[in-house]
Amino acid sequence: QVQLVESGGGLVQPGGSLRLSCAASGSICSINTMSWYRQAPGKERELVATSTSGGNTDVVMSVKGRFTTSRGNAKNTVYLQMNSLKLEDTAIYYCKIWCWNGMAYWGNGTLVTVSS
Repeated sequence: QVQLVESGGGLVQPGGSLRLSCAASGSICSINTMSWYRQAPGKERELVATSTSGGNTDVVMSVKGRFTTSRGNAKNTVYLQMNSLKLEDTAIYYCKIWCWNGMAYWGNGTLVTVSS
């Protein structure tokens, strides 16, 4: 069983920055893709950023230029650097991994609140 633990969420003012971390542990599979999703109150969960085992990364248009994602040296950790945060970035942020064996796992999420 793979466990994913997100950390780094909190309360930040508009224009501020946060760095989220997600670490996989347990019976870690061979990880292909690690992604960040978010779910704002009353909204559907949406993809925010993705990083592949090959080193490719991408973020959705709504956060392009503000958010970046990267993998840790151990390859079982992924980060989401969030700069110039806006009120609409308030959400629970989730980490998700896809393994090469086809299995996928979610973390429990970390809350990011952007408020003045």
